[in-house]
Amino acid sequence: MLTLKQDHSELVVLSVLAEGPSYGYAISKSIAARSEGHFKLSASGMYPLLTKLEKSGLVTTSWEEVKAATADPDSTGRRRKWYTLSAKGRKQLQKRIEHHRQVQSILDGFVVPVMDAGIDAGVVG
Repeated sequence: MLTLKQDHSELVVLSVLAEGPSYGYAISKSIAARSEGHFKLSASGMYPLLTKLEKSGLVTTSWEEVKAATADPDSTGRRRKWYTLSAKGRKQLQKRIEHHRQVQSILDGFVVPVMDAGIDAGVVG
């Protein structure tokens, strides 16, 4: 499993929300599934990040009451907070994507020559 840095976490969470509104647990599951388990964002990392994104205006939130199918219709359910990417969040996501592509391009300038030279990355001189 790889650890996501804060900037990467923001890019990944905003990307998931670009696909549509979601809630914290589902976002976490989507990240794990899409990365084939390589990236995991625990609750201790996810919820502070979502709070930061909300305070920054990058996401908006709404609440939903959730009840089990077998629950008494008159009982109250638990509340689930939904996150939606805002227009400001879409702009920020685009900036993050552009930055990611620039960094990747620069890194490729180092990696590709090494690979083209036939040097095994696992051998240390």
